[in-house]
Order: sequence, then C-alpha cells, then structure tokens
Amino acid sequence: MHRKKRLRKKLRVGEYKELGFLVRFEFADELPTEKCNELLDSFLSTAIESNGLLFGGGGYGSSWEGFVILDAPRGSVTEEDRTKVTNWFETQSGIKSFDIGPLVDAWYGK
Repeated sequence: MHRKKRLRKKLRVGEYKELGFLVRFEFADELPTEKCNELLDSFLSTAIESNGLLFGGGGYGSSWEGFVILDAPRGSVTEEDRTKVTNWFETQSGIKSFDIGPLVDAWYGK
C-alpha cells in the first residue's frame, strides 16, 4: 500500500478508490430496431444520466454491455445506484435479460 496520501489520491487507491459496476443486457428478440433505439435512449436518460452516472460500452444487435461510473471528476457509485439501475431494467418489457455486476474498483478491476 502506498504510504503518501498524495500518491494514494493520484493513483486512486486506498481511501480514494473509485467504484463502478458492469451492466449487460439483451433486448427482446421480437423488438424492432427502432424500439431498441428508443429503449436504449430511455436507459441512458432515465437510469444513467438522471442519476448522475455515466455508461461506457456498446453493443451489437440485441446484446449490450458497459461499465457504469459516477459522472464526477472523483467519486464512486453506490449500492443505491446499482439498485436504481436494476429497478429500471425490471420495469422494461423490451428487455429479455440483464445482469448487474457487483461494485468493483473502476480503475484496477478488483
């Protein structure tokens, strides 16, 4: 462990560790492309941006995957943020399946 506070902050370790979580989802098979695009826009605006989060990732066809972090220069997502994203997916009939990963180190993946 790095002993100097400034170095821990710079490296985002110890008390400065920043957390995020992985999101995977699939659209329902019968969903037309236009509806998939609308659902994706809704996910980004309602589940992500309105909660002060960022989603980085992408997809091909009906399968999408990405990582969610806090929309701030420093900081971590919380279990509450995970719950908000999970709740959004649970209310969407156009989503065939989804998986929300645990909170992990956003910089080092631990």
